[in-house]
Amino acid sequence: MPPTTGHRPAATGYDAVLSRDDSAPFGRDATLSAQGSAPFGYDAVFSGDDSAPFGRDAMLSGQGSEPFGRDAMLSGRDSEPFDQDAMLSGRGARATGQHPQIPGLSTVAGQTGAPIARQRTAPAVPRQRPRPDKATRRRLRKRVHVAGIGLDPMTESDVVDHVIAALKRGEGGHIVTPNVDISRIVARDPEARRLVEDADLAVADGMPLVWAAKLLGTPVPGRITGADLIWSLSEAAAFYRYPVYLLGGPPGVAAQAACNLIGRYPGLVVAGVDAPTLGFEDVPESYARVRDDVIATGPRLVFVGLGFPKQDRLIAALREDLPGTWFVGCGSAIAFAAGTVQRAPVWAQRSGLEWLFRLLSEPGRLARRYLMDDLPYALRLLTVSLVRGLFS
Repeated sequence: MPPTTGHRPAATGYDAVLSRDDSAPFGRDATLSAQGSAPFGYDAVFSGDDSAPFGRDAMLSGQGSEPFGRDAMLSGRDSEPFDQDAMLSGRGARATGQHPQIPGLSTVAGQTGAPIARQRTAPAVPRQRPRPDKATRRRLRKRVHVAGIGLDPMTESDVVDHVIAALKRGEGGHIVTPNVDISRIVARDPEARRLVEDADLAVADGMPLVWAAKLLGTPVPGRITGADLIWSLSEAAAFYRYPVYLLGGPPGVAAQAACNLIGRYPGLVVAGVDAPTLGFEDVPESYARVRDDVIATGPRLVFVGLGFPKQDRLIAALREDLPGTWFVGCGSAIAFAAGTVQRAPVWAQRSGLEWLFRLLSEPGRLARRYLMDDLPYALRLLTVSLVRGLFS
């Protein structure tokens, strides 16, 4: 969506950093800030703000709206007996065998007839949480602009709440997580800029963007990475029984990531996994196969880890076919979740040194990009943001 009427179109390159365009709303209206709706996940469990217990606590508390497991069999309230040897779907569909891509998981027939991987433990049925009122939603719509990119000032819990609330309404969306590399690409590529502008949520992945926002006097709550969202959104999806799909990484990586996610979040529904071959987007038959496989499983949440902007081009196409699905462009998050690529220690993530850890881990692949392209760009971005913050 173009910028709000009355403002000039966003500038590109470093002129965007120095322009006065960043007072204008950016991208779509569906944005939230750190003052968003009720907390989600473990914060929600302990905050007292949530109307229902979360995850396993919800299953065991007795406050859920439905009995669970064997109790459900005996209560007479469950429409289908619980089969401990096969995970049942929400409609009581029985397992049909082993998932073809994820060993050790059973499959059930979903609404489309495609196999859906199920963990062998069913989650509790949660209570509905209230949506933010209109005044709150209006207050949360303003984006923070850094280097010509509009960032939503949200916490990770805000993002999860926003996605779940939209899924309950049958609405889909697209999350981008701009970092220095994406910001640099957007500055010189109009098509890449449009992909970011058209996303429903844009949250700062790179610490330099967080620092730049603070220097500009418009801080964001903190860094939110695709590597974090793949866990927190999967936790929420397991709780609400929304099927997820993992797309990206070398062969076997997405399947391993799915197993790790299910191991942590009982009840997670994995609609499917895929590892497209290199250059699939340039071969019409391969591209159609990847796209058709995602559509056939009918997921509600899709993690696409193909790198920017390739992953976001595919997401733009898939959104036309799955308007009620949320897509997350997550880069290397699938490999991190699988454990095939080691993530930096927490102290390095928080201090802005994760890039250095990754550089030392994969120097051959990342040295040129990080040292020749991204590092000079980040230094210029911070310098310009400091000057602008002092004189604006």
